[in-house]
Amino acid sequence: MRTPLVTELKHDSELFDAERFDALAQTEGSLTMAFKRTMEQADALLNERFLRMENIKLIIRRRAWVMDKLLQKLWQQFDCSRSPDIALLAVGGYGRAELHPHSDIDLMILLRQDDSGASYKTDLETFLTQMWDIGLEVGHSVRSIKQSKELAAADITIATNLMESRTIWGDPDLGRKMREATGPDNIWDPKAFFLAKWSEQISRHNKFSNTEFNLEPDIKGAPGGLRDIQNIGWVAKRYFDARRMSDLVSNGFLTNEEYDILNSGHLFLWEVRYALHLITGRGENRLLFEYQRTVAEMLGYRDSNANLAVEKFMKRYYRVALSISQLNDMLLQHFDEAIVRADEPDSIEPVNRRFQVRNGYIEAKYDKLFEHIPSALLEVFVILAQKEEIKGIRASTIRLIRDNRHLVDEHFRNDIRNISFFMELLRSPNKIYTQLYRMKRYGILGNYIPEFGQVIGQMQFDLFHIYTVDAHSLHVLRNLRMFRHQEVKKDFPIAHYVVSRIPKIELLYIAGLFHDLAKGRGGDHSELGSVDAYEFCIHHRLSKWDANLVSWLVENHLLMSITSQKKDVSDPEVIHEFASIVEDSTRLDYLHALTVADICATNPKLWNGWRSALLRQLYSEARRALRRGLKRPGNREDWIEETKERALALLSNRNFDEDTVLELWDQLGDDYFLRETFADVARHSEAILTRKKPEEPLVFIGKSDERNFQGAAELFIYTKDTANLFAATVAALDQLNLTIADAKIITSTNNFSLDTFIILEENGSPIGDDLARVKQIEAKLCKALKDPSKFPDIVQKRMPRALKAFNIPPEVVISNDLEHEHTVMELVALDRPGLLAEVGRIFLEHNVLIHSARIATLGERVEDVFSISDADGNMIQDLDLCERLKQSIKEKLDHPAK
Repeated sequence: MRTPLVTELKHDSELFDAERFDALAQTEGSLTMAFKRTMEQADALLNERFLRMENIKLIIRRRAWVMDKLLQKLWQQFDCSRSPDIALLAVGGYGRAELHPHSDIDLMILLRQDDSGASYKTDLETFLTQMWDIGLEVGHSVRSIKQSKELAAADITIATNLMESRTIWGDPDLGRKMREATGPDNIWDPKAFFLAKWSEQISRHNKFSNTEFNLEPDIKGAPGGLRDIQNIGWVAKRYFDARRMSDLVSNGFLTNEEYDILNSGHLFLWEVRYALHLITGRGENRLLFEYQRTVAEMLGYRDSNANLAVEKFMKRYYRVALSISQLNDMLLQHFDEAIVRADEPDSIEPVNRRFQVRNGYIEAKYDKLFEHIPSALLEVFVILAQKEEIKGIRASTIRLIRDNRHLVDEHFRNDIRNISFFMELLRSPNKIYTQLYRMKRYGILGNYIPEFGQVIGQMQFDLFHIYTVDAHSLHVLRNLRMFRHQEVKKDFPIAHYVVSRIPKIELLYIAGLFHDLAKGRGGDHSELGSVDAYEFCIHHRLSKWDANLVSWLVENHLLMSITSQKKDVSDPEVIHEFASIVEDSTRLDYLHALTVADICATNPKLWNGWRSALLRQLYSEARRALRRGLKRPGNREDWIEETKERALALLSNRNFDEDTVLELWDQLGDDYFLRETFADVARHSEAILTRKKPEEPLVFIGKSDERNFQGAAELFIYTKDTANLFAATVAALDQLNLTIADAKIITSTNNFSLDTFIILEENGSPIGDDLARVKQIEAKLCKALKDPSKFPDIVQKRMPRALKAFNIPPEVVISNDLEHEHTVMELVALDRPGLLAEVGRIFLEHNVLIHSARIATLGERVEDVFSISDADGNMIQDLDLCERLKQSIKEKLDHPAK
């Protein structure tokens, strides 16, 4: 806890003493050296005070005060300091007397007339040179009052900087005249200034995706950052001539509570910025992954059983940013109504006895509305969902909602009118996401659903979840709404289909809202969340059947994605196991829509053609299994026979001899026909039987029309089997900057290997129809596989910056699958360039054969599953070999990548 600011700024001799400075200058024989030594000592003292949790406002103002004193000493050595026509001014942040360790020192040398500085040109040049020699990060300008006015009139940024100027040395009247010349009576009247700053803010927010919840936020420029607070101050100063934020309270544009929120948020962001400057040694405003842990520790956060210190710190940051952003929105809308639209005639349309629409925005008819009728706190959002023509809520009513959000308590939640309003909102045809988002921003949703309120700002310190839990939950709901639209049918065909036929869409929305709300409590969030969801449904008068469905969806919301990513969905037993948990097609429909919405809302980069194909195959096969009946599971033999029949029909149409085809197939084994579609079997068979150089590896890339990978290319390799074939292949793919999503390795009875890899570019993008790229890949692999014993070295690539912030000790679990007579190795580790190639090399060193690999990269984390065997193709029953394999992988992957 930082000490409060109890006194105004006073002389601090520990930081600066004039006599001590003069003596030091005498000893050093140089003012610049004395300046440098004094500033270094002051910085060290101020940094110690910061680490002792002393008041941040006092620290940064003290730093500005020391800088003032030192610049005065430097300036006084020149004749220009005695001229009544020249003044040294601080502008921008320094003008506000705010200096962090590596803030820019923004100075303006102000001249009374254009030629006032002509006779002092050498002095001014020497002064600036000395500051650069000292090592100060100086931004400077030399202008007359007239020039200042001309430049400020043309540039809103210059006008803003000059508003905050203050005199360090010289005639204060010069600065006053300059501020008057550049004031609202001469340039940038309040309306023009407001519109320019609002437009500037919109452009700035767009650079940060219009969200407070970026994983690596810019604490200065992003929504809810320092610039948003400053923007409020600038507009207020231009309109009210307010000198400080507290003046807005006396002007009635800010309540005491709102002022406290802005002030405490401002101080917190200052602490974060100061810490960032100390950690990086530069003027850094980006809260990057590699700094977040250290900043959290520096600000006093500590790990607990449920949450890491960095997660607690970032939760505080996101909540502060959200509260600042909310107030910024409301206050700028207030300014818009008071400044821009003050003279416009009002157009008022009544809605009911409680609300009316003024100039397109809904407002309460009287100030005590929410006190008298608390249910109106929900009703207003229902009206907005039902009347698309209403643009939003007037600022005065937003304030009333915020001021009365405390009324949304247990009594409010138990009121049948409010229960009815909330369910009516979820069943509304339009803008449900928009209204829930507004409810969150104005403090209503977190109070109405306390579980939601607890996770506002809750982040997970990883690269997989790129949104906070609250933002992610609302994005899931937005995606579920999006699936209704015809234009998404191409990208999400099954999700579009099931959402359009689901009988009670509101149940899906509730599941989407609740599926992650138990995160951060400790324990299994799926199980805890399912209990919360069930209670919510019963409380909202839903039937037990509906409540059980929602509860089941929340508990099993990861089932479909885990099954598709970690298991072989071409295996009838996997399908039967999955279908047995789902039990009926209604659950399957709901679960598919929720799964796709969840994946897309977790991280947009996760969704690609390969994941889509896996989920589509799992959905289709599970639906067939449910139609067939769970008591009649799919038979492996039937599955294989059907694949062969359909593939043979295709090949017969292409004039292939049936006996020749069957002779080839006799060598391939049953697993091949289980894992491949009939279209792929036909395509592979055709390529093998028509190849012109049987002695060389057969390598080709194609897309499976059957599975429609939408850009995830299928690489097929048919070549003589060798122990190092897998290692050689993955090393070559790594050199080609390709990533592997899936691998299947089949060894025929005549000692040939049929390998199928699903590949994407390293950044996750599809290879597409780039024929030159396809030929490059095929040629490189063909060359590498002609002599796999000389497979290419693993490429040494730089570890991406973001990955360096994480430490995931590798976990290796080896078990035997008695059903399939294979050994399964599960690997969890920090992602790194060349990881799969490293694993392939270790398999080779231990004479371990690989039969399949399911690759899942989840942000900074990989979760891979390998089906392996010993050198004879049998399950690995040698415990010593298992232990050696585990240790080799752990030692290799635990070694920090560069």
